[in-house]
Amino acid sequence: MKAAEIVQLKEQALDEARRSGTAADVEAVRIKYLSRKGVLPGIMDGLKALSAEERPEAGRRANELRQELTKALDDAKNALQAAERASGQKRFDPTLPGQWRGLGRRHPITQVVEEAIRIFSMLGFTVADGPDIETEYHNFDALNTPADHPSRDTQDTFWLGPGLLLRTQTSPVQIRVMESRKPPVRIIAPGRCYRRDTTDATHSANFHQIEGLYVDRAVSLADLKGDITFFARQMMGADVKVRFRPHFFPFTEPSVEYDFSCHVCRGRGCRVCKQSGWIEISGAGMVNPKVFKTVGYDPETTMGYAFGMGVERIAMIRFGIEDIRHLYDNDVRFLEQFG
Repeated sequence: MKAAEIVQLKEQALDEARRSGTAADVEAVRIKYLSRKGVLPGIMDGLKALSAEERPEAGRRANELRQELTKALDDAKNALQAAERASGQKRFDPTLPGQWRGLGRRHPITQVVEEAIRIFSMLGFTVADGPDIETEYHNFDALNTPADHPSRDTQDTFWLGPGLLLRTQTSPVQIRVMESRKPPVRIIAPGRCYRRDTTDATHSANFHQIEGLYVDRAVSLADLKGDITFFARQMMGADVKVRFRPHFFPFTEPSVEYDFSCHVCRGRGCRVCKQSGWIEISGAGMVNPKVFKTVGYDPETTMGYAFGMGVERIAMIRFGIEDIRHLYDNDVRFLEQFG
């Protein structure tokens, strides 16, 4: 290749180097012209075919090509690196070892739900599920909730339209199960619920419940007391105590509320239990005969109990969490405490 042709080739190579938009483009130009099998070594090998008069000028032009192209490629590479630093981007280096992202941990709510399922399965309970968007019939009417009950008000319930709402409890699952099968029924219904609660340290518009239902021909309040006590000791510890207090719920009769002795102070009284020694859990009772009639069961030959509990409340008691909002902040530093 003669000197004039080498000069023309140099301008072409320099132009390609300047137009390189990525590090890969720069490397491609270098390989094309300067590598062992590139254009420039081919030119150098071809110098011997030139005449004695042409060879010196051609050799000088070939060296200029090497020097100027090498500098142009270095300038292009430095410019790309400077642009990356200015934009805050990090150049990907495929030779670096990968960064291990540790395995996640189960959320405290998930842990409580899974543990409750395990405990109640020991008593013969199976898990039942239902829709989050419920009908007014399943959420209120079938559960013997009066039309003027405060829970039906728009200030308490998320209504989606005529007859449709976000379920306020998982009790509708009990109705759906009883409508679909005959006794005996022994189920728990864990799931998400929704109420128009103002969010604070102990309340959330979104929360979780675990409700249970046991229906057969000979079920008594003693069965309810025994099963709840068994659950409490499995979940909170062998020395936990349970007490039942009379209460009223439209879907159970008789109805009770039940408390667990405070596992923090062992019932002596502390800030967690407000010095009472007891922590309120939730309600329970014998299924109201009106509910049995609604689902097609004979209340004369059928008996059963139902209970419910808030998962967040159990998690807060079990793990010593003071604010329910911590369970929903998705703060990894908080959640990493619960392996």
